[in-house]
Amino acid sequence: MLEYILQFDLSTIQWSLAGLCGMMIGLAKTGVFGTQLLIVPIMAGIFGGKPSAGLVLPMLITADIFAVTYYKRYAQWKYILKLLPWTFVGVLVGALFGNAISDVQFQRTIGLMVIIFISMMIWQDIRKKDVGVPDYWWFSALMGSAGGFSSMVGNAAGPVMSMYFLSMRLPKNNYIGTWAWFFFLMNLIKVPFHIVLWKTIHLQSLSFNLLMIPPIIIGALLGIRIVKFIPEKGYRILIMAATFVAALLLFYSSSK
Repeated sequence: MLEYILQFDLSTIQWSLAGLCGMMIGLAKTGVFGTQLLIVPIMAGIFGGKPSAGLVLPMLITADIFAVTYYKRYAQWKYILKLLPWTFVGVLVGALFGNAISDVQFQRTIGLMVIIFISMMIWQDIRKKDVGVPDYWWFSALMGSAGGFSSMVGNAAGPVMSMYFLSMRLPKNNYIGTWAWFFFLMNLIKVPFHIVLWKTIHLQSLSFNLLMIPPIIIGALLGIRIVKFIPEKGYRILIMAATFVAALLLFYSSSK
């Protein structure tokens, strides 16, 4: 077992940070949003940008399985089915042309878009009025394609899709269940591109993912328990705050 672990040539601190990322993924996927904000920069710092994407994706799928198993009865499939075709288009475009796009411009655009949208939603909540976001096909097309593209290129789909699901004003458990199934299916769509086109998922990366299963399980179980104690109104505030911070991080990190 020790020889198996040593093949990855990571320090004790790096293993600890990777395990922490596994826990945060488990927490985030079972409803404690906001804990995932540091996963991408930490894993990229340990393994590099593109290789870390191939390592993180199976970890996300593992946590997705726990989330969809627990929250499956709460999923609102009408929203998922509206998004998925456009999400596939976004993932495909990101896989084929993502490397030709400036990371700085991409992250700034996504971050600024989310900041403006969330600010509008906060203002509407303060005024006690519903957010005037149309539930039309073109809005689902825009959000689905943007979510697929941003997920494939920069693992930045969280803030984008939070905007969509927040605008639908889903109750807490429905939000988590719909979110879980959507991201589970989107992450599965991305797998062939990582294996064949980007070559970031392979036997060695998958063997690392096996070691990350225990911390992911711990995080997922903790997340399920924590969410039960968060009231409906407080949960919406939590999602909006986490999304706003994520957008700021996207915008700020791209400015360096």
